[in-house]
Amino acid sequence: MNAILWLISEVVHVFTILLFVYIVLGLLVQFGVVNPYNQVVRVVMDFLSRITEPLLRPIRNILPNLGGIDISPIVLVLLLQFGVRLLDEIASGLA
Repeated sequence: MNAILWLISEVVHVFTILLFVYIVLGLLVQFGVVNPYNQVVRVVMDFLSRITEPLLRPIRNILPNLGGIDISPIVLVLLLQFGVRLLDEIASGLA
């Protein structure tokens, strides 16, 4: 059981890092620091978008429009961390 919880925790950790990379790279493209027509940037952004958007889209549909401020990644990280902590508490209660 501990191995499964460790694996889930590590997957959430890696996903959180990928989410932050997606946010930072998106901001760099938006402010013109990184060229969005560069093939490497386009491939990385496409990969990160395909990984993160399926989880971000439902959160964006629920949250109200905040005038261009997207807090859905913050909500997603909080939900993922809450889920990991909850699984950890359940597992420690079973032991």
